Amino acid sequence: MNANLTSAYPTLIPLASLLPSQLATLGPASNNYEMIEKLFLSGADVFRLNFSHGSQEEKLELLNIIRSVEEKYSHPIAVLGDLQGPKLRVGEFSDPKGVYLEKDQRFVLDLNDAKGDNNRVKLPHPEIIAASEVGHILLIDDGKMKLTVVEKGDGWLGCNVDVPGQIKDRKGVNTPDSVLEISPLTPKDRSDLNYMLKIGVDWVALSFVQRASDIVEINELIDENLPEGMPRPSVMAKIEKPSCFLGNELSDIVDLCQGIMVARGDLGVECAPEDVPILQKTIIEECRLKGKPVVVATQMLESMIESPTPTRAEASDVATAIYDGADAIMLSAESAAGMYPVEAVTMQQRIINKVESDSGYMKLQESKASFDASEITKRPTVPILAITPFAETARQLSLSWGVYAAVTETEDDEFDLVLRSACRAALQKGLVSTPEDLLVVTAGLPFGTPGASNVIRVVPAAGPACWDGVCRID
Repeated sequence: MNANLTSAYPTLIPLASLLPSQLATLGPASNNYEMIEKLFLSGADVFRLNFSHGSQEEKLELLNIIRSVEEKYSHPIAVLGDLQGPKLRVGEFSDPKGVYLEKDQRFVLDLNDAKGDNNRVKLPHPEIIAASEVGHILLIDDGKMKLTVVEKGDGWLGCNVDVPGQIKDRKGVNTPDSVLEISPLTPKDRSDLNYMLKIGVDWVALSFVQRASDIVEINELIDENLPEGMPRPSVMAKIEKPSCFLGNELSDIVDLCQGIMVARGDLGVECAPEDVPILQKTIIEECRLKGKPVVVATQMLESMIESPTPTRAEASDVATAIYDGADAIMLSAESAAGMYPVEAVTMQQRIINKVESDSGYMKLQESKASFDASEITKRPTVPILAITPFAETARQLSLSWGVYAAVTETEDDEFDLVLRSACRAALQKGLVSTPEDLLVVTAGLPFGTPGASNVIRVVPAAGPACWDGVCRID
């Protein structure tokens, strides 16, 4: 059961009430109660557990701390478990220091187990060789080196070195031109996913998404392995591969998952830098069109890993993501391993507040809220308060722009009790200014019936006690 409340008069609601969420990644710089509490109080609504690093047991310790902070402040906090995904790497070289590849030299990637030299190295991923064609680009070490496939044989690729550099053992390989016939879920990911389901994370982020079928695969795994009695987490697709933009793939991916992350790290490696801002806008608009939360991530305040203040360009980048319509923005190394995690969250919150107080921002949001036969962007111009008896529902809603969730106990179909709880929550969260403010309440009776929104009522913020004309706070 849930009820949505919005003020009948938008002028009574401060613009600061319509805020995107903040995700903060936890790590060595933020792995204790004191620091997590500070990050929460500074503006973090969601905490990301990156399963690429650390043990599963460490993630459980962090989740338990988050739940303790949540209980202390009676405020829902979401936990996002981020799966590592497949890591595509070259093999090893005879020289531990690696080799230097000269511009325009020929270099072979093959399946031979012998250690590499200046002419070749093993590429232990036959799926890359199978998917690559003459003219395709291969990027080594996060794009520091660029190879073009000029020949292809049985189990090998002959490449021209377009961008030279030092190549070492186990450096990563990106394949911007190829759709690989591999699952986004490695054996490690499947183990981590089962652990996430066991401990009860609220969101699962899937890395290396190439196509809509990848979302189908993880949904099937969740349905098959979800322990009895545990809530089902929402699925977030990380968009970081150019293949997501082929045909209708992006639209289909958004349809099948509950949220999207614009993962600009790998996306920025596999796509031209000048394309990333346009792709970011494209993803955000697709998500807004379909009412799905979208997170913009990676290098938001990168310099604050080592500096107490961001660059002007970084501040502008964060603001641009908000103006574009992101539901949430995420800090990675800034909060996980940086020297100034609290300052980074605080700075991002200051930028959020500044943008939200700009009258041009609300005009922009209103201009995007078009309603016609072909397109509806679901972005309210007033806050929504979602009342639910389920903590997991409230936590998952933490990623939705302009939505504030409150957990309340309900008894069967006691609608008056729900109204009372809703009005009290609106006052407590500062979504109304006075007990006389009006709220528009929508709900579905009987409670717990999906799609049964069949009640709408306008009530004073003071609640049922004001209905007889004598307003007082319950």
